[in-house]
Amino acid sequence: MSAHANWWHPLFQVLDILDNASIDYTILEEAALFIQGVPLSPPAHITISIQWDLFTRVYKLFQPLHPSRQIEQTLEAHFTVTCQQVLFELRCSYNTVVMTDPDRLSVPVQQRSLPVRALDYYLQAYSPDDPRQQAIKTHLRQLQRTNNQHNASAWNQDTYNAWLHRHGTPQEAAQRLLQSPLRRLGTLRRYLDQLVGKKVINLLGSHGGRAIAMALLGADVTVVDIAPENALYAQEVAQAASIPLRYLVSDVLQLPESERDRSYDIVLMEMGILHYFIDLAPLVTLVAQLLRPQGQLILQDFHPVSTKLITSRGKKHRVDGNYFDKTLITTDVAFSKHLQEEASDTPTVVYQRRWTLGEIVTAFAAELTIRRLDEEPNSKLDDIGLPKIFTLIAEKGVSV
Repeated sequence: MSAHANWWHPLFQVLDILDNASIDYTILEEAALFIQGVPLSPPAHITISIQWDLFTRVYKLFQPLHPSRQIEQTLEAHFTVTCQQVLFELRCSYNTVVMTDPDRLSVPVQQRSLPVRALDYYLQAYSPDDPRQQAIKTHLRQLQRTNNQHNASAWNQDTYNAWLHRHGTPQEAAQRLLQSPLRRLGTLRRYLDQLVGKKVINLLGSHGGRAIAMALLGADVTVVDIAPENALYAQEVAQAASIPLRYLVSDVLQLPESERDRSYDIVLMEMGILHYFIDLAPLVTLVAQLLRPQGQLILQDFHPVSTKLITSRGKKHRVDGNYFDKTLITTDVAFSKHLQEEASDTPTVVYQRRWTLGEIVTAFAAELTIRRLDEEPNSKLDDIGLPKIFTLIAEKGVSV
């Protein structure tokens, strides 16, 4: 950050004026991209959106810096001011509340939080040939690679022992699967009733429980997952069940072109998957490249209402989340709850992006045809009125 001190110092000076006066604002455009890590040069023009009913007060606050004349238009107003040779444009949109903007998020910078407009907004706002959109995509790809490296490292810390603790030895897990493979599929049964002879790929298939159950029901199954310890446990369970299982240890977004041969009847993703993706578009493209014409995506995951919005304890429900929050968050790796207390002390923190249902449906609709979207209530009586799981069924078009 010191390399761009001449950019950050005036920004902080202007923001201090707003913060000291308790003015709500959001940093926009190239400055917002730069602050979020997009590989751009520090912009010479910084745009800041101000709460509209405080705009007159803000104009007075900046009088010592000799602002331009305030321009009032039908839907907005704006003025400019120069601070340490950096041009600032302060604008407002009438009857718009800055704090409730769903595309507003806070980014930690130098022990303070800077409110910026999210990258997702600009991915939609900029045209595909705009170099700023390309810069955002480059940043997201790098962020995804970094995220996957964190996940790969975390999922290879005591993972095999975690599954031993949770599911028993491979022989014990295999016996349960042999007794009732349909039971292992849970509510996915209604979407997987005809598996004999089907070619299935289970993305982020973890310890292989669902995949082995499908193989026992007659499917030709491939699992893709980033963790070798997941693969080891799954292959040992499959061997104990005397069933073939193809397991590819790979970042799903780095699958080779030879695998993207449009030959799969079903792409399955289920339970705690989507939050690992910083941008859904590359995942959607991968699914379209894997499916044969009229092949199906079956996606089952936790409902965003339960993961983003509501906290439940018994009969008490509290709305304490922000459903529209686009922040990349840190959390414990998923399997850590299954580890013994004496397990490794190595940190098991990974990064996640929690998506809204609208974002998920819109992303997959870009390349697939949505056939149905089912929502299931929580199985606990106290939570019966709350959605817990959703299942999205989408189909590959003949011409895609």
